[in-house]
Amino acid sequence: MMRKFLVNLKKNIIDKGGYIFFAKLNEVIVGTIALMPIGNTNYFELTKMAVSRKHRGFKIGQQIMQHCIDFANKNKIPKLIIYSSKKLENAIYIYRKYGFIEIPLEENCPYERCNIKMQLLLKKP
Repeated sequence: MMRKFLVNLKKNIIDKGGYIFFAKLNEVIVGTIALMPIGNTNYFELTKMAVSRKHRGFKIGQQIMQHCIDFANKNKIPKLIIYSSKKLENAIYIYRKYGFIEIPLEENCPYERCNIKMQLLLKKP
């Protein structure tokens, strides 16, 4: 399921009104993050956040997180949702640092290894 999703990013994210951002360092892509619309709401799921192992520890994840929050505010997106795993301690730290709070995880979570759901309510216009 996940591999199929990743192979079809245009279909699964862009064509549905989502966005994919990349972090570049010296012309090399070192990180990525995506915003995927949630159903017929104006809410987006922050998903596919990753930084190459070689470039971790340089706050690239925090920079791409801030970019997404700024983009969401600029585009009047009222809420961002994240599904994650508590095992990803560094990611959870970043989410909390940027104001995401834990909310109840529905029983039919869309991801196999997910055991935490978080949200960030953004500035109102």
